[in-house]
Amino acid sequence: MKITVVGVGAVGATCADNIARKELATELVLLDIKEGLAEGKAQDMMQTAALLGFDTRISGSTNDYSKTAGSSVVVITSGIPRKPGMSREELIGTNAGIVKNVSTNILKHSPNAIIIVISNPMDTMTYLALQATGLPKNRVIGMGGTLDSSRFKYQLSQHLGCSPADLNALVIGGHGDKTMIPLIRHATWNSAPVSQFLSEEQQQKIVADTMVGGATLTKLIGTSAWYAPGASGAALVEAIVRDEKKLFTCCVSLDGEYGQKDICIGVPVIIGKNGWEKIIPFELNEAEQTAFNNSADAVRKMNDVLKTL
Repeated sequence: MKITVVGVGAVGATCADNIARKELATELVLLDIKEGLAEGKAQDMMQTAALLGFDTRISGSTNDYSKTAGSSVVVITSGIPRKPGMSREELIGTNAGIVKNVSTNILKHSPNAIIIVISNPMDTMTYLALQATGLPKNRVIGMGGTLDSSRFKYQLSQHLGCSPADLNALVIGGHGDKTMIPLIRHATWNSAPVSQFLSEEQQQKIVADTMVGGATLTKLIGTSAWYAPGASGAALVEAIVRDEKKLFTCCVSLDGEYGQKDICIGVPVIIGKNGWEKIIPFELNEAEQTAFNNSADAVRKMNDVLKTL
């Protein structure tokens, strides 16, 4: 199996490193617009193969999409990253052109590929990739909710003093500091509601800290985070390649689910060999549904900006 990662900055390189270590592909192609960057990172990763014990063949290419031909899964991380004080939305003008160009070029050489979008603003870039390629909607997946849910589990684990792996917790809605919705009412610790162990004040802090998880790291590091975003992208690749039928929150195209149409936004889905295979209908209370509708309105306004570009 062949997998391509487009954009090999910190997020793309981390995603590729995870893919190689887990041997999710026989061939992994790195592609970037910057001369020599993909080739250099591919060599650097290949020089860890003997130490880490993987047999994935990694190659790099500077903007030559023919090298990506026949890819089963393509991860798009291309675009400028956030800097302190920037919102994800401020990236749209630059990143929209990049993502449209990448997705259409990928399709020319890999018409059967499943596309995973990481580029920000992620919900709008996923919508753009779907519109630009005309692919069946199950083959275009935005990663954002997978990352947000992992950050939610981290915050919960810090307050509960437990392993994040023992938690089930989802974030739905847009992948933005003001649009994501951590579903703490549905969160469980080995099947027990976390509300049994946390005060109302703790729950509110966990939700608030989750929502600004990306901005917090951007402020601390000086740019967008990369370990968790890269690992989140690789986790989706693994679920596809190994047909795991795992439940993740992903940004997908809705057609009436959760009361929304003509939008790509984060909802719980099953990920398997066909991409996203099923939307899981969580029962939202009135407040949660209102928050989701408001999130969809904000994402839709961002999508409208595409019409002006």
